[in-house]
Amino acid sequence: MKTPKADTRPDSEDRTRDRVLSAVLEHGPVSAAELGDMLNVTPAAVRRHLDALTDAGVVEVKRVATSGTGAGRPARRYVLTSRGQSTIGDDYLDIARKALERLSELGGPGAVEDFAHERFSAMERRYRPLVDAAGDDVAARSRALADALTADGFVASAASVQGKPVLPAHLASVQLCQGHCPVQQLAAEFPVFCDSETAAFSRLLGVDVRRLSTLAQGGHVCTTHIPTGRGQKTAHAAESTTDQQRGRDDGSIS
Repeated sequence: MKTPKADTRPDSEDRTRDRVLSAVLEHGPVSAAELGDMLNVTPAAVRRHLDALTDAGVVEVKRVATSGTGAGRPARRYVLTSRGQSTIGDDYLDIARKALERLSELGGPGAVEDFAHERFSAMERRYRPLVDAAGDDVAARSRALADALTADGFVASAASVQGKPVLPAHLASVQLCQGHCPVQQLAAEFPVFCDSETAAFSRLLGVDVRRLSTLAQGGHVCTTHIPTGRGQKTAHAAESTTDQQRGRDDGSIS
């Protein structure tokens, strides 16, 4: 016997809406269809609640290109806004901020930098086999990186930059965009998280990349410029560059 859909009469609307909001927090970025399956709610009811939560400013739509949507038809995924995180009383951000502040007090600014470096080095190790499987082409590696980021909830896409007139081959590039960042508010206070992520991307792709915008600094998305027409660097060379930059920042390299 099929389980009946959740009651959506007026006396249960608030409870259902709270369930939708909690599911977006836990599983976002997530589609309306996925939410309906999780909560056993009709598609029409899910969309009604998502529309109301979007109008209230606690949920927002992120669009991401996927292999199944076809050209020009990005998939719609829902995530919580900063306001939404506050609305449901999420205390983790305040706890994490205080922990990092305490770490900085005890170990100095370098302790937070080391923590961020370790975090993204772990991500780099997980992504390395996926990116390497794409071969040597930087554009293909960028798309593989975007897929890996999306699987981890970053709502990422990689698109070739088109110019008019067509850009020379040596100026070709890809823009890697991330529509969601789980540490967005922490990164606003501790930008080393963004710096460490950028350095990890550079090592994974084998080229010097440049961060054009970040969610932490008010951007609509995190955008990374990836040159694809220049000679590649090895991952070792990219890491050496990062180490040299770190040395300049702390004054250990003149």
